Amino acid sequence: MPSPFRLIPFAALALAACVTTIPETSPRPELREEVSVPVEPSEQSQSFARYYRNAEARLVGNGLLRTDGGGPDTPFTADQLAQNFERIALYDEYQLQGDRFVARQTPSRLRRWNAPIRIQPHFGASVDAAQESEDRAVLSTYATRLARVTGHSIRTVNSGGNYHVLYMNADSLAAAAPLLRQLVPGISAPTIRQIETLSRFTFCSVYAFSQPGSSEYVAAIAVIRDEHPDLLRRSCVHEEVAQGLGLPNDSPAARPSIFNDDEEFALLTRHDELLLRMLYDRRLSPGLEPEQAGPLLRQIAGELLGGPS
Repeated sequence: MPSPFRLIPFAALALAACVTTIPETSPRPELREEVSVPVEPSEQSQSFARYYRNAEARLVGNGLLRTDGGGPDTPFTADQLAQNFERIALYDEYQLQGDRFVARQTPSRLRRWNAPIRIQPHFGASVDAAQESEDRAVLSTYATRLARVTGHSIRTVNSGGNYHVLYMNADSLAAAAPLLRQLVPGISAPTIRQIETLSRFTFCSVYAFSQPGSSEYVAAIAVIRDEHPDLLRRSCVHEEVAQGLGLPNDSPAARPSIFNDDEEFALLTRHDELLLRMLYDRRLSPGLEPEQAGPLLRQIAGELLGGPS
């Protein structure tokens, strides 16, 4: 069964959207000012909420969505870490074909941010004050962790963001086009349509954008469904925000990892922190291709783990 966590291919979006860099100081309105929807969720949104509650309970009941980060049961070596990085960072999971995204594993290039990352949350009308406060706290704490792990400038902001996290139910998503065009000028019609009509089976998603011909990200949008119960909500934040830093793919060999379709782990693991450290290692550069990366990846992974683990 395909993973419910969806990451859209970055390179295709860069070419389709012709996206321009969002200045760090540009004011960006909150979602509440842009999307007018009823506070009371529609029947569709309520049915989604029931589905996700049942999905979380089923996954947890099957021993999945672990929050322990792995342990003695999940050893990995430096060679495995290097191989997992190559598959997750240097391959794409989806391609844009015509006006729709198609699942297809294809070699790509290393992509990451050069500009400071300013993560701005936006909340739909269905998100109450208590939930918004909790979401802001979780996102801020996670941004601090990502900054520490990567060594890159990452923090949350209330305005002027370039990495936008939308906490929205299905009703808000369906009316989000005006906001999306403001957040990412030049965003393509297929991307807007994808976000507005996300299938119930897509738990969350992220879309990152670069200038045509560039491997450096300038903007990103992550979608976190408001219908999610707590653990799935946090799991989506952990996976999508991290993937939008430059880890676009999943691998069935990656363990312990959230970049794996099996949903064994809900939250970022030590293995995943090492992937992020590798991604922002100064010896790697945007545009690096898989065939160029092998020896250097093994060297960096060996240094991080101190040899086989």
